[in-house]
Amino acid sequence: MTDVALVALACGLIIGLGAIGACIGIGIMGGKYLEASARQPELMNTLQTKMFLLAGLIDAAFLIGVGIAMLFAFANPFVK
Repeated sequence: MTDVALVALACGLIIGLGAIGACIGIGIMGGKYLEASARQPELMNTLQTKMFLLAGLIDAAFLIGVGIAMLFAFANPFVK
């Protein structure tokens, strides 16, 4: 395999594993939010605000990984 092929494979792994991690994290967080709001409905608005803030942070971490993968894909420092 050439360096370009390995970089393409690495970019795919970065994006794929980042997406899987973000989806699992948001799914678990959403389930815990539903459990918490079912136990204490009076805290639903406060919990919802915190849940959306954390969902944005989880997505931001995934998008940073996508940005790094795109950097390696288009501005590849390993190409001679």
